[in-house]
Amino acid sequence: MFQDEGSSSATSSPLQFFSMMSLSPSLGSPYPWLKELKSEERGLYLIHLLLTCANHVATGSLENANVALEQISQLASADGDTMQRIAAYFTEALAGRILKAWPGLHRALNSTKISLVSEEFLVRKVFFEMLPFLKVAFVLANQAITEAMEGEKMVHVIDLNAAEPAQWIALFQVLSARPEGPPHLRITGVHQQKEVLDQMAHRLTEEAEKLDIPFQFCPIVSKLENLDMEKLRIKTGEALAISSVLQLHSLLASDDELLKKKSPLASKSSSGIPLPRVLQMNQGTLGELLEKEMRNGLCASPDSTSSSPLSLTASVKLDSFLNAFWSLTPKVIVITEQDSNHNGSTLMERLLEALYSYAALFDCLESTMARNSIERLKVEKMLFGEEIKNIIACEGCERKERHEKLEKWIQRLDLAGFGNVPLSYYGMLQAKRLLQGYGCDGYRMREENGCVLISWQDRPLFSVSAWRCRK
Repeated sequence: MFQDEGSSSATSSPLQFFSMMSLSPSLGSPYPWLKELKSEERGLYLIHLLLTCANHVATGSLENANVALEQISQLASADGDTMQRIAAYFTEALAGRILKAWPGLHRALNSTKISLVSEEFLVRKVFFEMLPFLKVAFVLANQAITEAMEGEKMVHVIDLNAAEPAQWIALFQVLSARPEGPPHLRITGVHQQKEVLDQMAHRLTEEAEKLDIPFQFCPIVSKLENLDMEKLRIKTGEALAISSVLQLHSLLASDDELLKKKSPLASKSSSGIPLPRVLQMNQGTLGELLEKEMRNGLCASPDSTSSSPLSLTASVKLDSFLNAFWSLTPKVIVITEQDSNHNGSTLMERLLEALYSYAALFDCLESTMARNSIERLKVEKMLFGEEIKNIIACEGCERKERHEKLEKWIQRLDLAGFGNVPLSYYGMLQAKRLLQGYGCDGYRMREENGCVLISWQDRPLFSVSAWRCRK
């Protein structure tokens, strides 16, 4: 039935039949012909099936969605190639979205799930160690803080996600080398898990003693959205810096009760779109496939949406936080965020953009870690997989992973009364050296409007920006 590996004839390829195949139970199960697909054909067909399934989910066609999910299950694999792995997690997310139409069933199936703080902490540690994104962000942030605190004798840093001591240990080393000696340093760490803060306090206090830095760690056990600003206890004479690493996007979650009452399956805001003709393409990567769809005008990338201030979705919670930060008059705020548009109003918008960005992240792991690596599997499942699930399956207040592009953050900070502090040449030079020493040429970084975008190949994945209060 299938052509030889060396044949280039399109007429005998199974891809030509994909668009003619009806996704109906009449095809039979378990669709044994799917197992005969070659790697590239399988990747093409998985994209086709994912988009088909998402359209059925968005329009409430559950029977057809179920048939698509059954076919995907024959091809997807959490320990296969990059496309198989991605498909496994997007399939889980789409199935989870369907189940949310039956809250009792959904709760019953998830009632015994156990979330171990220690496991989650270790998984994030693996992500930090294996991929350079956060290391680069820490280098840039520390340089911005160091420059803002030049000559200050009392420094207070608020860490809105106090889980990784490496950033502040590096800052200790820089501050201890100041000709005038180190300042008195106070770090207020915010995290929802007390044991994580306890580990931070122990590690940082130990390091400060080694370097003879006068140091105090002040833990605040709290979710970010519930943070009581009074507990930050800013003292007179302190120079204040605020660091937010992958946190502020969660404050964009809408508190509109009407959104929570809408069905996650069938609503006008979740309408389907015409399927892209991915079946006619003969390229090997997901990014190339979707890029060609854009060029052909078959589906618009969420990146193409308006970046004007009018396109911003208001967030009472985020606006309140930014106003509170402004009132503290910090010398610098450094913000690291995922640089993706995962905050679209429709399912299809978010799914397409998520396919782009997570394809790049999964590809990073493919280039760095073996396919049978347990650590890789945990990062994909417990970190990326949970983010994908939240982006695709959730709506309203429950949807926390509302990543936005750098230009949107620039608009939000500008409207809140902050002015951009261009990241210094020296900081960017340090960061570039770190990337160059990583042993993989797929990582990129570039300056944009005084900020930095960190990319895999040509796909921006994280942004770093620094801000101060405008007078």
